[in-house]
Amino acid sequence: MKSIIPGDLSVPKLHGYLQASVGPRPIAFASTVDENGSPNLSPFSFFNLFSTNPPILIFSPSRRVRDNSIKHTLINVQQTREVVINVVNFDMVQQASLSSTEYPDGVNEFVKSGLTQLESDLVKPFRVAESPVQFECKVNEIVALGTEGGAGNLVICEVLKMHISEEILDANGDIDQHKIDLVSRLGNNWYSRSIDGLFEVPKPLTTLGVGVDSIPEDIKKSPVFTGNDLGMLGNVEALPTPEEVAIFVKEDFEVKGVLSADDQIRQHQLAKEYIIKNDLLSAWKVLLADRLIHKQ
Repeated sequence: MKSIIPGDLSVPKLHGYLQASVGPRPIAFASTVDENGSPNLSPFSFFNLFSTNPPILIFSPSRRVRDNSIKHTLINVQQTREVVINVVNFDMVQQASLSSTEYPDGVNEFVKSGLTQLESDLVKPFRVAESPVQFECKVNEIVALGTEGGAGNLVICEVLKMHISEEILDANGDIDQHKIDLVSRLGNNWYSRSIDGLFEVPKPLTTLGVGVDSIPEDIKKSPVFTGNDLGMLGNVEALPTPEEVAIFVKEDFEVKGVLSADDQIRQHQLAKEYIIKNDLLSAWKVLLADRLIHKQ
């Protein structure tokens, strides 16, 4: 067995070992606002339930390992002492992952991830409408665990009000674990689905993804695409150029056939086939092809 003294490892190496061995970890999808009321949304896997009476949730926005900076969420809860913790299920995991991209201060992650802001009843931060359970919380205390990169900050939250989607309840009014379909984090890019084992979600780009708000409305409203599909399409650094799309269409006979038939649903279905294969650039080329043709 390999034995390790934490201080003998680099912080990134230790971070990887800890995250890969302590899991699956539930995800706190934390919604906050800054002192001017601007919303922020970010997932945290250092999270759990610690008390029922009073109802206490704790999550930890750690100081960044690479440069020891702190996250917008921590700054916001320090200023406002309020947060909404939304749970993450399988239907929204791609969009939750996209929201973890480090957009500049002032960028609304609700918009970038294509999720819906829902006003809270007792606190200022918004709820995530797509989340099956949402907790409106006041922040009782923030405990800094260190001052170096990788140090956690325990945000101790008292639940003031809880919202539960009736769609996840069973005949007795209890939460059905199959219907809620929660997901959790493991090491690296791995997640766990509570009802269906392991699956993988690529991390958002270290550079900025274009965001769901960059997707044309007809694509966002298409019955073919799920929220996860839109989250994946939003997690590309840049859209294909018209030249790249033209070359793709010229070389792909199936795309030519779909475009000649002028069948938008089939076009979207073909793009979805590429999304399933995790070939997002090809999916975008399919979606942009008819726009290129109509401009000619």
